[in-house]
Amino acid sequence: MYFYNMLNLTPFLLFDGNCAEAMTFYQSCVNGELTITKIADTPMKNHMPPQQHHKVAHAHLKSSSIEFSATDWLHPKRAPKPGNTVAMYINGGTYNELRKIFDSLATGADKELLDDLQDMPFGTYGHLADRYGVHWFFQGGKAA
Repeated sequence: MYFYNMLNLTPFLLFDGNCAEAMTFYQSCVNGELTITKIADTPMKNHMPPQQHHKVAHAHLKSSSIEFSATDWLHPKRAPKPGNTVAMYINGGTYNELRKIFDSLATGADKELLDDLQDMPFGTYGHLADRYGVHWFFQGGKAA
């Protein structure tokens, strides 16, 4: 049996431009520590049009018993709709750890909804919708 020491799995929410507002509201409901990183504050700003810079690249809320992450919808070719705005988020770990899980979940996945693992300025990123329609996002260390 293989154990993943540095990987985390949390629920992941996708918003249509109001992520910061929603996460601030959730923080007021459950307390906890909230971090919000906007596109303008990341190396990704050079890869995105200026009208996207105000959007949230990543938000994370953690209280004593509740933890989840979120983002504003950033995919250039897909649109948010009921059913694709809640996902699972695997972050941390090495590229090889992410690759093993990604490849397993990709078996039978919808190829039109599969963004293979790739190096980005912030590390490795990937996304897929598995054979059951569950969306999975991946972020971790870059490939060696």
